[in-house]
Amino acid sequence: MALGRRGRERTIDYWPGFVDALSTLLLVFIFLLSVFMITQFFLTQEMSGKDNVLQRLQAQIRQLTELLSLERASSQTAEGELSALRASLAAVEAERDRLRGEAGTAPAAPDPARAQALTRELDMQKDAAARAIAQIEILNQQILALRRQMAALEEALNISEKRDQESQAKIADLGRRLNVALAQRVQELSRFRSEFFGRLRDILGNRPDIRIVGDRFVFQSEVFFDRGSATPRAEALPALDQIASAILELEKQIPPDISWAIRVDGHTDSRPISTPQFPSNWELSAARAIAVVQYLISKGVQPQHLIAAGFGEYQPLDGGTSEDALLRNRRIELKLTER
Repeated sequence: MALGRRGRERTIDYWPGFVDALSTLLLVFIFLLSVFMITQFFLTQEMSGKDNVLQRLQAQIRQLTELLSLERASSQTAEGELSALRASLAAVEAERDRLRGEAGTAPAAPDPARAQALTRELDMQKDAAARAIAQIEILNQQILALRRQMAALEEALNISEKRDQESQAKIADLGRRLNVALAQRVQELSRFRSEFFGRLRDILGNRPDIRIVGDRFVFQSEVFFDRGSATPRAEALPALDQIASAILELEKQIPPDISWAIRVDGHTDSRPISTPQFPSNWELSAARAIAVVQYLISKGVQPQHLIAAGFGEYQPLDGGTSEDALLRNRRIELKLTER
């Protein structure tokens, strides 16, 4: 009886501690699995971005690093609990052996129920230790998976940065090439414009009704048209023929890859016009520009090298209201420009 009382007094209840350890390991495993799945989802979404993907990948790497630290701490905690379970198991085994030894030397027969209870408790402790070892192994596998994930993220980040640098270099190179090409085209067009102006100057001579204003040849409207009319005068046709010849010669000289055109601008003075044919100065200025373009086309000039534009009275050369100012504003302008 004394032996039985001493055995009951020394019995240790390990089950609550084991349940707590197992619950903790299970929660950690579920948490890690959830975090891993969420991380996978967000990584898949974020990799489709371009400008913000680098910063987000770096933030996720930092999060994974923190998570790895937490996992390591959890693994250490689990290993500590496993060590405690092993120590408890060893203590139970020692208690069992001691009780068996005392039972073998005592005159009274051992308590079979007590021995069976100790055996069951020992088996339960062994099962708990085995499960704890399995959980630690799962945690180790999760840590390795997270490390591989971090390595993949770092590699993707490096590849993305490299591609971005290559793209920026290509864009910069293309920009430089484009600027060089545009500069060459502008220089070539400027050279042909100078040649075109020089040829027209030689053809038309020093007529007082033809002026050069900036990069344009300015013809007074009376050179080509009667007052209020958009039909070229017969006296103006020789001058238009000479202009057509100059443009035809220009078409032979300018390379096909240069996009150019002769823009014919019609302008009127500020006095309004209102006739059935021309309800306003817009119609009159546009009709005169179109008439010049049509005549040049009839002489063989390519239509894609001609532009007709009407400006009405809204682009005057002289802001005055005298007859001379109005005369200067009634004009036809020719300009070699890019198409």
